[in-house]
Amino acid sequence: MAYRLRVIPKKKHRTRRRTIEFKSLSELSVVAASFTPSLARHGPFSDLPQGTAAALMAISWPMSYPKESTLFVEGQEPTGIFLLSEGRVKLSMNSADAKSIMVRIAEPGELLGLPATISGNRYELTAQTLEPVRANFVPRVAFLQFLRDHGVAAVRVAHSLSDLYRSTLLEVRYLGFSGSATEKLARFLMDLPARPSSDNGHLWVRLPLTHKEIGEMIGTSRETVTRLFGHFKRRRLIEVHNSTLLITNENALRAIFDSSF
Repeated sequence: MAYRLRVIPKKKHRTRRRTIEFKSLSELSVVAASFTPSLARHGPFSDLPQGTAAALMAISWPMSYPKESTLFVEGQEPTGIFLLSEGRVKLSMNSADAKSIMVRIAEPGELLGLPATISGNRYELTAQTLEPVRANFVPRVAFLQFLRDHGVAAVRVAHSLSDLYRSTLLEVRYLGFSGSATEKLARFLMDLPARPSSDNGHLWVRLPLTHKEIGEMIGTSRETVTRLFGHFKRRRLIEVHNSTLLITNENALRAIFDSSF
């Protein structure tokens, strides 16, 4: 049985209602269309021409998800893309024996499920929210037609696919050529978005992942990650303050993995 979610604009004048179908109540339970759809301030669709942006919004469904919700699952038939506007999403893959590898963390502005939506193949990854998330969902058929009608958006999507390809090759290079878990963790920490400290030039990094999740990303165990964090702290390369990391010796941390390339 299909369940229907009706999205009714808050404006008082009468307007045509749109519906989107979900295959189960579990899918419906994490969705709330209670905010005005808008494009993310960053990413491929952040500054589209006015007409193109309006056309995209006309086929978009504003969604919100609590922490630890699943947007789509590896092996699932593609239903469309999720244009992430707020929050972060963990993208991972699983093996036959239930082992999980975190591929990357998606930030606001990214298009989730894009390769599968374009190709028609099944989703390659599982997308789960790390925190409350807002996104615009665009059904696959409508999105493909939108790209046919709007060349500027199609070129942006091509650039996004190219960036995904490049980042995948870099990940293969880092994981394949890094000789130790120490190098992999150092490179992982330096790749996180950082902001300078106001007083001493150190770098503040938000670290929302557990040691187990970091281990999944760099291909090692939680115990190894915990041990290496202790090693970095003793060498005064980093300081850990709850979910925030202070990189106190950027050059020394970078030298750990730069030496292997």
